[in-house]
Amino acid sequence: MKKNWPIFLASLLLLLGGIWAGYEYWLAENAGRTVSGKQLNQNEKSTGGLISDQQLAVYESQGLNPFGESTAKQKMTDAKYQEYIHGMAHQKVQAKEKWGFYQIHPKRIEWLLAGLDEVDLSHEDVYRRILTKWKHGDFSTADKDHNAIWKLQGGTIGKATDVFTLKEEKEYMNKISE
Repeated sequence: MKKNWPIFLASLLLLLGGIWAGYEYWLAENAGRTVSGKQLNQNEKSTGGLISDQQLAVYESQGLNPFGESTAKQKMTDAKYQEYIHGMAHQKVQAKEKWGFYQIHPKRIEWLLAGLDEVDLSHEDVYRRILTKWKHGDFSTADKDHNAIWKLQGGTIGKATDVFTLKEEKEYMNKISE
């Protein structure tokens, strides 16, 4: 038993180090992306969480995508699609906790839809179904759309419970722009 002690201790330390590294990675990936805590990602901060046609034009002139980031359509991943759709869904849904926010805008939806024809993704059908509905102004199942993406991301906190009424959405958007 005494001979196994160093192996056990080394294994335990490796396990704890892996957990800590995973936590640090999660923190880095989610830094600045809370809504309940009123902290938005850097690009959305510049517009108070809201996006205008003028800001979209600035993004385009800087070679950025409609979300203010450098990721091109050809480089989009499942993780990026999930981040963008999830963040936009927050505008339409009730949930106790929300991390991330991107205002819904037709140019963003069109850009994401066009990108689906340029990359191979594991969950393309889910993204296309959601974005096509949204393109046509159908947000009646935004809570289910949110939760579909949330589940793909391994969500455990922040499940959408319903769709905002127009009044609730307006109040939420006012809170975001504070």
